[in-house]
Amino acid sequence: MSTDKGKAPANGTAASLPYELPWVEKYRPKTLDDVVGNSETIERLKVVARDGNCPHIILSGLPGIGKTTSIHCLAHQLLGDAYKEGVLELNASDERGIDVVRNKVKAFAQKKVTLPPGRHKIVILDEADSMTPGAQQALRRTMEIFANTTRFALACNMSNKIIEPIQSRCAILRYAKLRDAEVLRRLLEICEMEGVKYNDDGLTALIFTAEGDMRQAINNLQSTFSGFGFVSADNVFKVCDQPHPVVVQAMIRSCLKGDVENAMEKLNELWNHGYSAVDIVVTIFRVVKTFDEIPEYTKLEYIKEIGFTHMRILEGVSTLIQLGGLMARLCKMNLKPELFKI
Repeated sequence: MSTDKGKAPANGTAASLPYELPWVEKYRPKTLDDVVGNSETIERLKVVARDGNCPHIILSGLPGIGKTTSIHCLAHQLLGDAYKEGVLELNASDERGIDVVRNKVKAFAQKKVTLPPGRHKIVILDEADSMTPGAQQALRRTMEIFANTTRFALACNMSNKIIEPIQSRCAILRYAKLRDAEVLRRLLEICEMEGVKYNDDGLTALIFTAEGDMRQAINNLQSTFSGFGFVSADNVFKVCDQPHPVVVQAMIRSCLKGDVENAMEKLNELWNHGYSAVDIVVTIFRVVKTFDEIPEYTKLEYIKEIGFTHMRILEGVSTLIQLGGLMARLCKMNLKPELFKI
């Protein structure tokens, strides 16, 4: 066996395996038709791609739901072969201070590029909400001066972090979290193409851990398959390192019966596995939200208590006692009030 890992043999026969792309990149949509979810927003972009008159746009929404992908798909469909010369992309990882906006963006906007008739150059600013207010102020004038040749597309997680003057110059497209059925459909397609062995519980676990984030779902699928060769619920939770919902469900059932000892036993089990208070309280919330065994009124009261505990934990009081107090309060709701009279 050769000790030169990843190198082709000396005689020149490339016997090494082909470079494997992450599935997130391998199955990234190439056209707007391939983008999953947010069909109304994507339809608006398809109209822009067909007519060719692209306004300045802001795309806002959670991570992993297709904002950047749909901008790139739109740019490809608008510019075709001229995509390389006609698009400037700046990410949060690039330098994007006032100087870059004044120099790099302005220089690109002034540059002469041969494009299809009626098309514009496109500047894509990813993670635009992490730009400093100063850089955003410098951008507003550039947007106006070069509007006849260059259009701006800003992707961000929170549109309120974009200054008002820029918001008023752009069409705002809001992306919602992807529905479970949409994520499932895409995962099934990838499983088929990659020959992934799975069971239904495994896919349910992937959807539970992803919470509407397609990137997270595909990454978790690839990690689980690479590590175990089979996608089952237990394997997914081992890879994602989240508290197992089955343990949390048993904990909630104990609270519904008012059995605080059993609830604390399950809580200690999770705590001893090394999960942080935030991990545990977030998983409790997600399980309660979709738990059919709890009546509606009780569910709302539980969510209120979980919310207060989550707030205290985020403020820094992330101890086992804090979570134990939550268990006690959840149990108390299902016990007779007379028991607590002194």
